[in-house]
Amino acid sequence: MVRRLGFLALWLGFVIYAFGFAPPDQPDTLALIQRLVGGPWDGINPLIIALFNIMGIWPLVYLCVLLVDGRGQKIPAWPFVGGSFALGAFALLPYFVLRNPNPTFTGEMDKGLKLAESRGLAVSLLFGGLALLGYGITQGNWPDFVHQWHTSRFIHVMSLDFCLLTLLFPTVLGDDLQRRGLGWTGLAWVALIPFFGPLIYLCCRPPLQRTDKVYPEIQTPPLESV
Repeated sequence: MVRRLGFLALWLGFVIYAFGFAPPDQPDTLALIQRLVGGPWDGINPLIIALFNIMGIWPLVYLCVLLVDGRGQKIPAWPFVGGSFALGAFALLPYFVLRNPNPTFTGEMDKGLKLAESRGLAVSLLFGGLALLGYGITQGNWPDFVHQWHTSRFIHVMSLDFCLLTLLFPTVLGDDLQRRGLGWTGLAWVALIPFFGPLIYLCCRPPLQRTDKVYPEIQTPPLESV
């Protein structure tokens, strides 16, 4: 219950801050988003381009962990993960409020789980993240980014959203480790490295270990001889 209340307070606090205390929205925000989605990117700070696209990688990272996690919950995870492609942590945090610990995996692998477990997807996300971060750091205009962080609600909240998604990952890592027969070994600690840790973890984690429920054999008392 304490954990649920903590996530609920975090979600409410993020919503209140984003719409009540963050810098004001700018009139060109919608046009900026449209250009970030479909181009052209001319004149946009590469740091903003990189951050925007990294915020598309984070939902896929959570998809690779939460799709199997939702198997044992009263509610599936995929609607929340799907919403996070547009809303980030705003969409994911309600799932964290509602979920229960789920350190086991039962049942069969469907197409969705096979995709989430795909090593090819994990490697693609890692190289995509490396390319985006390298592009943003080497080509970006840091003073301009700081200025926009202080003046644009979109840039400000997107940056905080990135930080929040980074901080939330360890809260579901423990269950995923147990579903694979792992403890807090070197790979688990690597997974705590901001952004790249989860990507490396997805590339190196072993397959799921299925745990089927075993019901005790019912003992029938012997028939008494008459």
